[in-house]
Amino acid sequence: MDQSAGSHPPDVESAPAPWTLTGDAYIAMLELPERLLRERCFIPEALRPRFDGRYSLLMALDYTSSNVGPYRELLFIPGRFRTRRGLRWSISKIYVSSWESVVSGQVNWGIPKERADFELAREADGAERLRASQGGDVCADVRFAAAGPSLPASSALVPARLRGLVHHRDGRDYFCTPTAAGRVRRARLLDARVDP
Repeated sequence: MDQSAGSHPPDVESAPAPWTLTGDAYIAMLELPERLLRERCFIPEALRPRFDGRYSLLMALDYTSSNVGPYRELLFIPGRFRTRRGLRWSISKIYVSSWESVVSGQVNWGIPKERADFELAREADGAERLRASQGGDVCADVRFAAAGPSLPASSALVPARLRGLVHHRDGRDYFCTPTAAGRVRRARLLDARVDP
């Protein structure tokens, strides 16, 4: 079942926060023109006047375990937004591979998750390609390549004020501050195509 065939999820219960997830991720920091960000990057109307910044994040994730089981995710964060708690990042577009993640993400954190089908493939040159599609139409296609040694890392090294999130849904702001630990290594975004 895909989002475009029926915008209402099957009858699934939300899994309450907090969540513990494990998996692999690629993260790319982008500097995009402000006009592009304001006009074409899915910023909700309630957050538009609060937009503050040009640095964006593109993330591709493959969760091997979570509170709703394994799933894949592709998300875009256009930048940070002014809130009563200071500047916060906000996800403006996000595709996930499970309805359980859609429902729980919306209920717990106000995240605008959409259901999509995913393909993850390792290419001959070692790059990884992640495609998200709805109704058979590819809506996002990204390629990353990683190289070099991995090093231990923890979000504890980053002040909470720099990793906080805000999402606006049903007339209210949802705040959260994720934490993470694992290993990191250098990677490059080779290609990204989006067809909203």
